[in-house]
Amino acid sequence: MRLVIQRVSQASVQVDGEIAGQIGRGLLVLAGVSDQDTKADVDKLVQKIIKLRIFEDENRKTNLSLKEVDGGLLIVSQFTLYADCRKGNRPSFTGAGSPALAKQLYEYMIEQCSKEVERVAHGIFGADMKVQLTNDGPFTIILDN
Repeated sequence: MRLVIQRVSQASVQVDGEIAGQIGRGLLVLAGVSDQDTKADVDKLVQKIIKLRIFEDENRKTNLSLKEVDGGLLIVSQFTLYADCRKGNRPSFTGAGSPALAKQLYEYMIEQCSKEVERVAHGIFGADMKVQLTNDGPFTIILDN
């Protein structure tokens, strides 16, 4: 599983011109799934996401986690995180998981995050989505399992 995590002051995702999910302060998580990923991988990454100390404390040090700042999560599926551009100019997506597995693990991730964080919003798997965000920092982290 590959995640791009962005600390945001606000983020939203639209499908067909309608807002599917939005948050204020928190984390935007773009999630890509490979065929080797399992629920155990998701569990490990969910714990990492919610415990990442990337929010500033009163001394402007990145010491606080998502829970400590009462932040929200916006989770968006993005198979293109597994693009392979090593050969030619057209990306190959053979490293991305099958749609059935990716959807299952994406929905499982949302479910597990909802157990840990009060505000969890998400996109719609497989839809053409428009993501808007204000990256706070900017602060962006890539996690692979």
